[in-house]
Amino acid sequence: MTATAILADELVKCFGDVEALKGVSFDVPTGTVLGLLGPNGAGKTTAVRILTTLLRPDRGRAEVLGVDVTADPMGTRMSIGLAGQNAAVDENLTGRENLRLVGRLTHLPAAEITRRSDTLLEQFELTRAEDRLVRTYSGGMRRRIDLAAALVHRPPVLFLDEPTTGLDPRSRTDLWGTIEDLVSDGTTVLLTTQYLEEADRLADRIVVIDHGAVIAEGTATELKARLGSTVIEVGLADASDVTRAHEQLARLGAITTDGHLLRLSVTDGAAAMLETVRALDAASLAPVTLALREPTLDDVFLSLTGHTAEEPTPTDDDETPSASRRGRRGRSAEQRP
Repeated sequence: MTATAILADELVKCFGDVEALKGVSFDVPTGTVLGLLGPNGAGKTTAVRILTTLLRPDRGRAEVLGVDVTADPMGTRMSIGLAGQNAAVDENLTGRENLRLVGRLTHLPAAEITRRSDTLLEQFELTRAEDRLVRTYSGGMRRRIDLAAALVHRPPVLFLDEPTTGLDPRSRTDLWGTIEDLVSDGTTVLLTTQYLEEADRLADRIVVIDHGAVIAEGTATELKARLGSTVIEVGLADASDVTRAHEQLARLGAITTDGHLLRLSVTDGAAAMLETVRALDAASLAPVTLALREPTLDDVFLSLTGHTAEEPTPTDDDETPSASRRGRRGRSAEQRP
């Protein structure tokens, strides 16, 4: 039986009158990736902050490698790495100095700090910028040095809170490869993301949170199977056409709408497509577009939450120094007092 590396058991957290978590429960087996999905404000980051000792739950239990994170926060911090939503390295230090600082804070021997720094700078393609101050880095470079810093002490459990936000497609794909390599070496990862293709590629299991509660969980394949084997997409000219089409097609399967696009989930794609065309023609509805495809996690997300995932918009390319100067957050959980 596979051991549990991360456990959330009926976690509750309130901020004033706002109940951010309403009894959230999930577990992550050792050496696997859990994708935590949900719209902005769903409670994903709150759950991560509790599991990484940055917040105390109002009720419930959180464990990492069998250690209660509230009872033994210091022990927890020594076994985890955290890369948050915003790069949180010290922008007044160089890339190498940031890695060395984390190594000292996690009590690595000096020789090991040097070896790890060299390895990570090369792994994240930062050797040419290792002696530059991080404030001169682009947004993508800051994300890479942030993740590198989280890995200096080789944590067996890694928390990644929207780690590829702001990265260009190539950098995002490279980072996915790095995460896959870490997991193949035994690292356990909890990943929050709004890039559904990211969860589809990386996550062994997915938990969907909305309004502070778990509304679905399973593998990507299992979640997609709930919608039927095929999706028919009907693009229409205006909202009134969508309403009329919904009435005509409701008998064929589950329907979700997004603007002028109607999605029909069915079990028999070919036959349902013919029925769709006949029903639209009988109602004198001429679709602008009509497509038959397999369901995606985006369809799951829309079905569960009522809207598509709100994907972050990159603000920095990988060649231009980051324009924004966010307030500094602590580098990782293990560095918190």
